[in-house]
Amino acid sequence: MMKKKKWGRWTAAFTLIEAAVVLFIIGLLMLLILPNLTRQKEHAQATHAKAMVATVQTQVDLYQNDHPDQASVTLSDLEKEHYLSADQVNKVKQLKISIQGHEVRA
Repeated sequence: MMKKKKWGRWTAAFTLIEAAVVLFIIGLLMLLILPNLTRQKEHAQATHAKAMVATVQTQVDLYQNDHPDQASVTLSDLEKEHYLSADQVNKVKQLKISIQGHEVRA
């Protein structure tokens, strides 16, 4: 870092080489971090999907206990009877989770 005198005061100034080195180091760190962040995002989405499947399966089991005479359960049954909220139903549709009889699959 060089210092130059400006109007009687000393000020710090970066040279072009120093700025290029800093930008290079930042770029190198980004190259190392970004692939890992992508992997972590995918892992988080998979974990969320598994948790949502478990939640829907629990609600299907509860619905089945409350309505033992019904042969199969649908997503609209769970929403109509307030076993799942509207937000949860939207997430189930986004994640393409299906209910087949009394079994939930992603």
